[in-house]
Amino acid sequence: MSKTCLHCHDTINGRSDKKFCSDYCRNAYNNTINKDAKNYIRNTNNKLRKNWRILETLNPEQKTKTTKLKLDTLGFDFSLFTSIYTTKAGTMYYFVYNQGYLPLDGDYVALVRRSE
Repeated sequence: MSKTCLHCHDTINGRSDKKFCSDYCRNAYNNTINKDAKNYIRNTNNKLRKNWRILETLNPEQKTKTTKLKLDTLGFDFSLFTSIYTTKAGTMYYFVYNQGYLPLDGDYVALVRRSE
């Protein structure tokens, strides 16, 4: 019984457990299957990188303060962050990699940098 390649449907020669006739077909098949997931991940990572750059620009030192309006104006997306740090007092800091922010009363946001 001959097997056919999952990508190009040519006959496969060689091992009985082979699924593809060549590395090209294997890569092309897997790229086609993962295309949607890759786009979603790529777009999310680009938005996270943009958030990090905004925080890095506004917080060149260890701590500073800014407004939500300024972050919004620069295109900051508050729904995307990489981790949450909760203090013993229950205060929640949202981090984008090593840059974090703490929403304060009113329109203010405290910016912090996690030491490495």
